Order: sequence, then C-alpha cells, then structure tokens
Amino acid sequence: MASMASTFTTKLQTPSSSSSSLLDSSFHGTPLAPPPPPPSLRLKSTPAAFSISASASQHQPYDLNSFKFNPIKESIVSREMTRRYMTDMITYADTDVVIVGAGSAGLSCAYELSKNPDIRIAIIEQSVSPGGGAWLGGQLFSAMVVRKPAHCFLDEVGVEYDEQEDYVVIKHAALFTSTIMSKLLARPNVKLFNAVAAEDLIVKGGRVGGVVTNWALVSMNHDTQSCMDPNVMEAKVVVSSCGHDGPFGATGVKRLKSIGMIDSVPGMKALDMNTAEDAIVRLTREVVPGMIVTGMEVAEIDGAPRMGPTFGAMMISGQKAAHLALKSLGLENCIEDEAADLILAAGESPEVADG
Repeated sequence: MASMASTFTTKLQTPSSSSSSLLDSSFHGTPLAPPPPPPSLRLKSTPAAFSISASASQHQPYDLNSFKFNPIKESIVSREMTRRYMTDMITYADTDVVIVGAGSAGLSCAYELSKNPDIRIAIIEQSVSPGGGAWLGGQLFSAMVVRKPAHCFLDEVGVEYDEQEDYVVIKHAALFTSTIMSKLLARPNVKLFNAVAAEDLIVKGGRVGGVVTNWALVSMNHDTQSCMDPNVMEAKVVVSSCGHDGPFGATGVKRLKSIGMIDSVPGMKALDMNTAEDAIVRLTREVVPGMIVTGMEVAEIDGAPRMGPTFGAMMISGQKAAHLALKSLGLENCIEDEAADLILAAGESPEVADG
C-alpha cells in the first residue's frame, strides 16, 4: 500500500474510454481532458411555428403554440415518487459510505468516491437545497475564487474560470455547485437524501458505524412535539462534512466530544487564508475509527484559522477524504499507508493547526 500512491498518476482519457478508475483524478494535480459537451438545443424557426428539438434526440419537434401534455393520473405521480424513494431508503439502509453534509467539501468527496461504481454512497443534507455556502462567494457576491493548484479539480469537473497567476475566478459560484451536482447525482451509485438531518451517530465497540437520521423539519421541532423517533443508516465509513459551527454545523465532531470519543472542539481561529487552506487539507483525516472529517469541520476540531471566501481547500479536502475512505475500505487510493498527517484526534496530543 505504501508504494501504491506513487503509481497513481493521472492519465488523460478520451471520451470513448469506459474506464471509471480512480486513476482518472486530479488528486495529483493533473487535470483530465474536459468531458464532451451535452447535446445542444437546436432552435428551428418555420413559417407555421417556432419549435424546439434536441439535436441528439429521436423525438419529433413539438409546436409551442399548440403544446399538450400526455394524460396522467395523480395517483401515478404519488406512487412513482414514493416507490423510488422507499426503494432508495431500503437500498441505502446499509451502505458503504455515508457523507453528512452536501457543501463543497461533501460534494467533492462524493464526486471522487463515486468514480468507483462498486461503492454505494449516501449523502445526507439537512437543507432542501444542497451546496452549503458554495452558491455564492463572499458577502453574497457572485464570483468564486479558487487558489492554484486546486483549479485542476475544476478542469476535471468541467467548470470554466478566469485564470490569474496564482488563482482562478469562476464568474458565479453556482456554476461550480450546479455542475458538480449534476454530474454526481447522475451516477447510479449515489443517492442524495436532502431535507434529512443526521441527529446522532451509531457507535459500536469504539467505532462509528453509521448515522441516526430524521426529517430535518422534525429535528428542528423536537421541542414542540414528542416521540418523533428517528431512523438509522449503517455504513462502513462515515464522512462528516458539516461545516463550521452553527445550527447544523460541526455536528459530527460536537457529538464525538459529547460522548467522550474526542477531548475537545476548540473552534476555528480568526481568518488567515494562507494558513487556513493548507491546514484544512493537511488535517483532513480519520478522527476516530470509522469517521473521517473534511472541510470546515476540520477547523472546528483543530482550532485552524478560517479561510473566508476561498474554496479550493474545500474541494481538495473532499478529495482527500474520499481517498481516506477508500483506504478504510481496503481499496486502491492515493493516500500512502504511513502518511504523517493521518493522526487520530482522540490521541493524547492531537495536532493543532498553527495560527
């Protein structure tokens, strides 16, 4: 395993390649060739009507002036939604990896992990809209700044940017979030359970073995109602990417502290971009057996500085968490067995980021 990481060099592949190997990764700083663009929409103007058709579709063009939907029974809509969701709940009740939090770090982790089609990944997100704070840049502005060399991950995902000497700028943060979500959620081994909260952890024999779940609205109203028991989701590995402290923030590490599995959660320090982003990636690790912490939640457990409106560390921390999960599952990964930064937070002298 220790020599394995040196062989994980990225290879450019043509769009016709059927490989889904984890070799196809920007983890070592070499971007993939961008994927082919989706079929474009062709607008056709005729004397009789203005119609739209997909260039790669076999369907006939339709007329917007006389458009009519096929009939459907309301009960069919209900059955289709219910059957598919319940099937997903049954399928992912016992899964390989549960990622708690669908912000930029959690989505990046899931994107990297799901390249292996044999790994089943459930993403738990308390909000109706996944993406965390990655829909906007700082102070509700639009642009997203990503420091190099994390732009290699953007190349792989297929997000365009304005390139500067030491950083790149995406014209709207939503371009990153929507692009990675659209590609990630199309993969058959991934299920996003949004509007679902992780209320607790499953812990057996000192190892985290899953999460306790409930509808987010139920979790927010335990003080107003009684006896609203949760559900559970078992997993071989849990990745906690709950973000910095807040109503649903840093819930993974705060729960570890409350049950005595780690000693403290000092909280993140004041802003220092240059120190913060390096520290977040370096300190991304398995904090207790069975649970990996990524993204801004790392700053909470280690007292690392906050980085403010730069997002590269979230992406690369997520990638690193994915490979740590692969390592925990005994699968090929880009993390050396004896990497110095894999330090358990529950140890006697946990590493704290320099501030």
